[in-house]
Amino acid sequence: MKSRYDPSPGLAARPYSFSGDPLSDLLSSIQLSGALFFQVDASDPWCIDIPHSDVYRAELMPATRRVISYHVVVAGHGIATVTGDPPIPFETGDILVFPRGDGYRMESAPGVPPEFDRAATIAFFRDMAAGRLPYIVEEGGGGEPHARFVCGFLGCDPLSFNPLFAQLPRLLVIRRIRDGDDTLAKLVDITLAEFRVDRWGGSRLRSGLSELIFVEAVRRYLAQESGERRGWLGALADPVVGAALRAIHAEPARPWTLGQLASQAASSRSVLAERFAEATGLPTMRYLATWRLELAARLLGDGGVKVGTVARRVGYSSEAAFSRAFKRQTGLSPADWRAGRRSTDDVANCLSPAAGRAPRGAQSNSRHRVPLRH
Repeated sequence: MKSRYDPSPGLAARPYSFSGDPLSDLLSSIQLSGALFFQVDASDPWCIDIPHSDVYRAELMPATRRVISYHVVVAGHGIATVTGDPPIPFETGDILVFPRGDGYRMESAPGVPPEFDRAATIAFFRDMAAGRLPYIVEEGGGGEPHARFVCGFLGCDPLSFNPLFAQLPRLLVIRRIRDGDDTLAKLVDITLAEFRVDRWGGSRLRSGLSELIFVEAVRRYLAQESGERRGWLGALADPVVGAALRAIHAEPARPWTLGQLASQAASSRSVLAERFAEATGLPTMRYLATWRLELAARLLGDGGVKVGTVARRVGYSSEAAFSRAFKRQTGLSPADWRAGRRSTDDVANCLSPAAGRAPRGAQSNSRHRVPLRH
């Protein structure tokens, strides 16, 4: 008799591979895409005031629902402040990541007025995305000391039930490694070399490097946190909870029971249930159901796959049961979700700045002086 767990041949063609690596799965599911990548040389005094990404997202990547920004401090120091939070100092080698799209300020010292108002900042993003500005930008008051940053702005599409993004802080500060191998430093060195020479394929390479730097920054953030950590981030380091997570992510469509997952984790059901709920904030089986719906939403957004097929791919034997669960989670039926995504993508494709991007050569690796406002 045919098993209810039937990873049919169609699964091989799905857009998201199930690796058993929860972090890779969650990063893949948010659909990172390189939006903007450039270098800033700032002279004292300087201040960069970035509004919430909802203000400028349409200028950079209208097809995405959030913009993540990060800044690699190549030289210099300063302070960073997310709107409503206390300031945090940074120095050479640090990486600042703003994963939730919040407004923030980076400055050489407290109280320095920003060079750009909101309208000028949006115009800068528009010109940079369209290829009308060079990759190396100078700004500030012309004094010493100088600070240099590699700035990355990534488009992403996290859903409301993505556990990674739900638990990341508003600002991640990743400190440089003083000793040992430093993958981030190597990626930054390659990036700086690409800034210096304008070569064919450079734009695509820089975009890929932008994504790699962000992923490595998140990995570094997880590794550098010491002491007891709560939430999904800490669950990865727990030998029992981490094993269960790897099993779920490796085979999300499998009809798991709590006992089977406990066996995978070499644990009892009671121990797994207690530690999983404490670490992730969700019961084990609720996490499994939530992750399945995350995958289903991606499959529906890609189009071309029937709702019943999506249901089977994520572990539902009944299309009706899947539809009910999906609507409870998102407030929309699978068909309405798909229709809404298709409508948004059609508008985004019309608005995308890539359609009007300047030809190669419009961007130069020469330095560009950003004028001060008077």
